[in-house]
Amino acid sequence: KFELADGGTIFLDEIGEMPLEAQVSLLRLLQNGEVTRVGGKKSTYVNVRVIAATNRNLQDAVAQNIFRKDLYYRLNAFVIHIPNLTEREGDIRLLAEAFLEKFSAGLNKRLTGFDDDVLAALNLYSWPGNVRELENCTERAVAVAEHGRITLADLPSHIAALAMDGFPVRGKLRDSERETIRATLQENQWNIRRTAAVLGVARSTLYLKIKKFNIVRD
Repeated sequence: KFELADGGTIFLDEIGEMPLEAQVSLLRLLQNGEVTRVGGKKSTYVNVRVIAATNRNLQDAVAQNIFRKDLYYRLNAFVIHIPNLTEREGDIRLLAEAFLEKFSAGLNKRLTGFDDDVLAALNLYSWPGNVRELENCTERAVAVAEHGRITLADLPSHIAALAMDGFPVRGKLRDSERETIRATLQENQWNIRRTAAVLGVARSTLYLKIKKFNIVRD
């Protein structure tokens, strides 16, 4: 790959996971510009710009002796810090919409967007897996969606719960939410569609409220 990149750029992802033996070879290449094929005896000179990426703290890795200090300083000529997804205001919605379009086309589904409470949940979540996790979450939601839009019921429960904890109370959902929901369900013979309409919430929201408050039919 370094031979192919001669005169250009090579990108080394997850550089922090590179074994120490390979780090020695990479350091030699960066210092001398020489690369030797596996099993080969002849070295080839290459002129390559190296861009390396990692989600690890390489300074900590150096302190733990799992990353070579000399290689760290060799790679550390110019650092670009990419902030976490939660630090990039507005990007969550833009990325989620792009992923929605991508996966909707792939699964031949016509989905028009996200409910407001879904977007609220996505913005409240910490996204430890960054963009990859958001992409996977959106793919799952598209796969299970049944109502033309992504609802809270389509999200993983630990993400949907965030919207439930901070979701604004509307209509009859006042201080005594649990009692109000139970009474309205009973008035409507536990018909979820009618109950949701009376309370002024989406059915997916009502389902999650029922689960949150552990409301069961007598």
